Amino acid sequence: MNRQIKPCRISIIGAGSWGGTMAQHLAELGHDIIVWHRNEDELNLMEKEKRHPFLPQLRFSRTIMFTSTLSELLQRDVLVVAVPSHGVRDIMSQLGNINRDTVVVNLAKGIENDTLMRMSEIIIEVGGCDPSKVVSLYGPSHAEEVINKTPTAVVAAGVSNETLEYIQSIFSSEYFRIYANEDIIGVELGGSVKNVIAIAAGVCNGIGYGDNTIAALITRGIVEITRLGEVLGAKRETFSGLSGIGDLIVTCLSQYSRNRSIGEKIGKGMKLKEILDEMHMVAEGVKTSKSVYELSKKLEVEMPICTAVYDVLFNEVDPEHAVKRLMTRELIYEHD
Repeated sequence: MNRQIKPCRISIIGAGSWGGTMAQHLAELGHDIIVWHRNEDELNLMEKEKRHPFLPQLRFSRTIMFTSTLSELLQRDVLVVAVPSHGVRDIMSQLGNINRDTVVVNLAKGIENDTLMRMSEIIIEVGGCDPSKVVSLYGPSHAEEVINKTPTAVVAAGVSNETLEYIQSIFSSEYFRIYANEDIIGVELGGSVKNVIAIAAGVCNGIGYGDNTIAALITRGIVEITRLGEVLGAKRETFSGLSGIGDLIVTCLSQYSRNRSIGEKIGKGMKLKEILDEMHMVAEGVKTSKSVYELSKKLEVEMPICTAVYDVLFNEVDPEHAVKRLMTRELIYEHD
């Protein structure tokens, strides 16, 4: 595929760590970028000082425009949704109907509480978007490393090959490689449920367990994600890819993982509320754990690790007791 393409007009909703990083990445590729951010104080800082409030290494190009007016984001070639997953419905409602020719790229990872919908489903339903113009961009891609141009590979998922190849061409660079995948269900589930498993990995680290435990957790975690995905219509092979085992590994092991960090603090005895109160950035796995728990019950899919995370977070089950309960379940064959 030819990577050469004319510069595009791209709007970005949300300038958190990942949204801000994507704004700068796309600006460096020569695209016309405008960014909206909910917090006006942070927006003003980014506009005036051209730096990010939480990532000191992220400096913005002078060409990037910042706005507090959502209507300025419309009538563009591409609209990037980079708000936390629990804010996607609200922001799409405020935007209103999007131009049917605009490609919408979703960066939010999560499953909505109550409706149990994936992010692309919400964008299509609320935004009135053409499904063939909606893409989710997921994979092992911590902003802190992309900012430093660390070689990174992610996956763009959607139902239209033409749209996927378009996004590949305008987002890819010599350090940021994008693969395409038509299984948007599997890609979104892999990138969302892995945050729940990462909380479990953090809990194990916080308790003081070692490499054996984390290796087992990652391996059995991808089994749970795959089980859920197949019931919902995803392809098994997707979970051996970047948004499956790839994203799971980095989120369970990385020093930058907010979900793992929450788990570590819980494993050391802190309560969820006090952890969340002191955090500046969103950890998607907390809310997603509720959705995954409800989905597993609704669809009768066995997900013991995710259930244990839910119980530790919301039923105040002792973390060590939760691990013991996992280890003493009925013995089974590995590939049952």
